[in-house]
Amino acid sequence: MTTTAALPLEQHNIEIQRNRAAWERKPMLREIYLGFYRQIAARLNPRLTGPVVELGSGMGRIKEVIPHCLTTDLFPNPWLDRRENCYALSFADGEVSHLILFDVWHHLRYPGTALQEFHRVLTTGGRLILFEPAASWVGRLIYHFFHHEPVAVRDPITWEAPAGFRAADADYYAAQGSATRLFWWGEGHARLKGWKLSEVRPLTSFDYFASGGFSGPQLGGRFLHGLMRTLDFLVTPFPRVFAARLLVVLEKEPA
Repeated sequence: MTTTAALPLEQHNIEIQRNRAAWERKPMLREIYLGFYRQIAARLNPRLTGPVVELGSGMGRIKEVIPHCLTTDLFPNPWLDRRENCYALSFADGEVSHLILFDVWHHLRYPGTALQEFHRVLTTGGRLILFEPAASWVGRLIYHFFHHEPVAVRDPITWEAPAGFRAADADYYAAQGSATRLFWWGEGHARLKGWKLSEVRPLTSFDYFASGGFSGPQLGGRFLHGLMRTLDFLVTPFPRVFAARLLVVLEKEPA
């Protein structure tokens, strides 16, 4: 499936409200996501000074694991700290210690342009932490058939915005395979000047698949989810086949 046709940016906020409702009615999903947030928290470098900022926070639930995280989004929902646009951040040069993007990278139509802005606001050694869908063999199958956003592993990636682009011009875009292609499969490695790609970790999570995510039905109860976690352990050595999620950490290199 190809990347989404242009939709209004407001589509993101529609999905945020829908996801909040799913969060409240699906306890297993909450448990799984809190585990994901703990994976992110383990990648924070306590020696760095400056705020920890999440971009595209949506529901802002990361604060349940990282209370000091500054939550931001394009939309001024009351549970978030402030508004931010990935293409034009309000932070000063070198002000931020960490940027966290949870299921946000694949919504960036021009990832290279956004990456330049992330590099500007991060301190030297600052970390950009991405948590994304993994386009393994099983991941591609499930995301293709059971999630409304396209995987788009063969579509061209437009690295930089065209001349005259403004942050306010951003529209709704989705290509779930973007991080897999650029960081795991290596299509973007040559474009990472000024960055150290310090970690690319595919994560198996049949538990996540069984939860149905935010848009699908939850399968079974705690017993089934316990079996899924056992299955996750067994298939961990085969991420190219079974990975569900991808954790990527980049560090800003000294000038």
